[in-house]
Amino acid sequence: MSRLSAGGGQSIPTLERPALQGARLLARRLRVLYRPYRRFGAEMIAVAREGLPLAITFAGGTLLGVVDTAMVGRLGAPELAGVALGNAFFFTITVAAMGVVFGMDPVVSQALGAGEGARARAALRSGLRLATILSIPVMAILALAPLFFGAFGVEPISARHAAHFLWGRAPGAIPFLLVMALRSYLQGRTHTRPLVIGVIIANVVNFVANGLLIFGDGALEEVGLPAIGLPAFGVAGSGVASGLASMAQLVFIYAGFRKLLPASGGGDEDVPLRKIASIGLPIGLTLLAEVGAFSLAGVLAARIGPAAASGHQVAITLASLTFTVAMGIANATSVRVGRAVGRGEPAAARRSGVAGFTASTLYMSVTAAIFLLFPTELASIMSDRPEVLASAVPLLAIAAAFQLFDGAQVVGAGALRGIGQTRFIQYANMIGYYVLGLPVSLLLAFGLDMAERGLWWGLCIGLAFVALVLFWKFLKASRGTIERV
Repeated sequence: MSRLSAGGGQSIPTLERPALQGARLLARRLRVLYRPYRRFGAEMIAVAREGLPLAITFAGGTLLGVVDTAMVGRLGAPELAGVALGNAFFFTITVAAMGVVFGMDPVVSQALGAGEGARARAALRSGLRLATILSIPVMAILALAPLFFGAFGVEPISARHAAHFLWGRAPGAIPFLLVMALRSYLQGRTHTRPLVIGVIIANVVNFVANGLLIFGDGALEEVGLPAIGLPAFGVAGSGVASGLASMAQLVFIYAGFRKLLPASGGGDEDVPLRKIASIGLPIGLTLLAEVGAFSLAGVLAARIGPAAASGHQVAITLASLTFTVAMGIANATSVRVGRAVGRGEPAAARRSGVAGFTASTLYMSVTAAIFLLFPTELASIMSDRPEVLASAVPLLAIAAAFQLFDGAQVVGAGALRGIGQTRFIQYANMIGYYVLGLPVSLLLAFGLDMAERGLWWGLCIGLAFVALVLFWKFLKASRGTIERV
């Protein structure tokens, strides 16, 4: 049954009108329900997009040490051991100073989120000064520490080569830390192109300089060029080459920074150096604790035996390579959380943090599956020795679970760094690694005779604790109003 409209127009069935209204109402409700998921999906894509170039820079930084080790390995085992020790010590010392410089991160990102470009630039100036000041004690430690290697049981010949490497590498601490300050500012501006190209240039310079300074004329003759009387500096040349690579990286990144238009907006132009340091010191201690825990695990693996130590090194190297992507996601998460805090949008900050956790977990789930499905093939890339493979392959299965928690904890640290709550990260890591992880590693490895597998399960348990605690803390801290730093 139907009736005509008052104007004599088309007839509209009376029974269809309520149905059409109901359909429109349902569609509106579905759009309202779908909107948060659409925003969350877009946030995950943004985190991944901004994190990818940062991941490339982290991977490129790791590659510098790999090239040093590979090229010096042609000189002999003592030289190789010396460079491995020197690189490990350089990284341990500089990572603590780097963490202090990272105190810039929340100040810069929150200022940019609030539209305070002048305050972000002031934070950069303080960060550059802090990096320069920190480089002085860092260089002193790098120069003097080799004198005491012998007291810690390092073979004299390896200790001598490590000393030569570090004495050549020590001046490179200055450009290294200055690059870290510029990176904090540029990632806050989401202007990462100079960072990516800079690390590529650094690797090219490192490769060429390593060849020339380690082997001298021998490197020229190897590629068919005439000798020019260039001496071979050996291990010391590798250290100098790494420093030159850092300097080339700094020059290019600074040139890219100079071309960048200043961020708009004012804000307080006085960001005290001590403010950056107070935020960054817990980050530095956190990184030092984490590096120390994994270094100690390596020492414990060496006590089990050479095969266990080699298997541990293979597994940790592969896990470190996949971890660089999680680090990129973590830094992008930190920036996006900080900018949302600066805009006064705690809900957006919470969404950015959860999106970072989700993106990292999805990525690490893929790498975990690869570790589970192809452990022998992956381990064979690093070594063809049967005894090494016998130790490394079972560790890669454990690394599958290890990956998930490692990715979650680094993103948790990045999300809390964006808020400015860095001291809690330090406490969580100290408890996770030294109260829980390493004691369990000792119990499983030596008390229950699980050897290197016990070491890795203990570290995995410690990482799981840190990841869960940091995620809980972020959810709690991002509820309601978030105070700026």
